[in-house]
Amino acid sequence: MTKRLRTDVDIDATPERVWEVLTDLAAYPTWNPFIVRAEGAVEPGRRLTLTMKPLGGRATTLRPRLVEVDVPRRLRWRGTVGVPGLMDAEHSFTLEPRGSGTRLVHQEDFRGVLVPLLAAALDRKTLPAFLAMNEALKSRAEHAASHLGG
Repeated sequence: MTKRLRTDVDIDATPERVWEVLTDLAAYPTWNPFIVRAEGAVEPGRRLTLTMKPLGGRATTLRPRLVEVDVPRRLRWRGTVGVPGLMDAEHSFTLEPRGSGTRLVHQEDFRGVLVPLLAAALDRKTLPAFLAMNEALKSRAEHAASHLGG
């Protein structure tokens, strides 16, 4: 079974500015309510260490591998919970130019034997965490853009 979570938000900042915020992993603890800690080099093939905290859930640390880094358009990683096939996920951020701003498409595709058992929890806990992260990223990118003059 597969499950997709997909969200989007319009941000009044350039894709380059949104990309700066998105890829400044060291700053995540200061603004990100979902990925509360992030470490690693933002380069294809590298592993990240991410601590994610769904709303109302426990923090979990994962080590996904970056599979796409297309500056300033797309960031994508793949990870596994436990052994491959149990629950595999592909997480992506796509930045689409919209006039002087950006549309952020934030999604994750889940596959594996645990997906049917966890689908409701993903909707209840992870989807709201995506939305909270989107709003926090929007606020940070717009605030910085207004102080930089655009």
